[in-house]
Amino acid sequence: MKIAIFGSGGVGGYFGGRLAAAGEDVTFIARGAHLAALQQGGLHIESPHGALHLPTVQATDDPAQVGPVDVVLFTVKLYDVDAAAASLKPMIGPNTVVITLQNGVDAVDMVAKHVGADHVAGGVAYIVIVIDRPGHLRHTTAQQLVFGERDGTRSPRLVAFEEAGIRAGFQAKASTTVEADLWTKFVRLSTWSGMTTVTRSPMGVVRDNDELFAMMMAAIDETIAVGKARGIVFPPTLMDDTLALIRNFPASSKSSMLEDLERGRRLELPWLSGAVVRLGKEAGVPTPTHRFITAVLTPFVNGQP
Repeated sequence: MKIAIFGSGGVGGYFGGRLAAAGEDVTFIARGAHLAALQQGGLHIESPHGALHLPTVQATDDPAQVGPVDVVLFTVKLYDVDAAAASLKPMIGPNTVVITLQNGVDAVDMVAKHVGADHVAGGVAYIVIVIDRPGHLRHTTAQQLVFGERDGTRSPRLVAFEEAGIRAGFQAKASTTVEADLWTKFVRLSTWSGMTTVTRSPMGVVRDNDELFAMMMAAIDETIAVGKARGIVFPPTLMDDTLALIRNFPASSKSSMLEDLERGRRLELPWLSGAVVRLGKEAGVPTPTHRFITAVLTPFVNGQP
């Protein structure tokens, strides 16, 4: 398959690297020091699933140089979605699918405004990974992509990408319930990102403190209530599976939003806890825990030195 990775940071770099190593035609779209490192020294991945060094990769900052592709893995931060989506058109062919892998539940509609709904599929990435330095990724745990057409069909284009992902050695699933998949992750991530960032602490601190754990569970309940009010049918095992994930997370795990706060970067807060508050208000569902998280973190939403 011909695949473009638009936003080649941790998530895009990891899955794109595994796909390229398995023989797929992959081009990374990046910028700045990371792009320069990819062009000069290739891609390095440190991972419990096996280290990977691709000494030569296709990398550019210009989508027009790539041309039409089969799949775009769209992995930019939420605050960059509109600007980045506006530059996707040179890569869109008659059957191209853009798989959005943003946090939150807003990205599919945001991208569809630029390329058309027929070219967009929702996606969820489960992975803990950071960029150690330009061109070098450090993977800790999980390596799963779930993606699906909004009409619930297992389309040939997504089945083909599922097969490519399996060949590449990571978990890949073309789902028939992508809206529920997006909201299932949103329940967890809106809470984990908010709780770790507002406490400036890794998951172990939040999990092992009784009062913080109770606050985390209240935030989870709020997001579930908002989803149900909007017609989302969650899997019956949602809470049991979520508790299992909480127990098994490495104690030192930090959310990407906490990593961004620590580095003075912009935060995805408006699309995480902020979105729970916004959507809850629209649905008439109270969200006091997420409202507190949003209020405390809003002064940092645009980053700071």
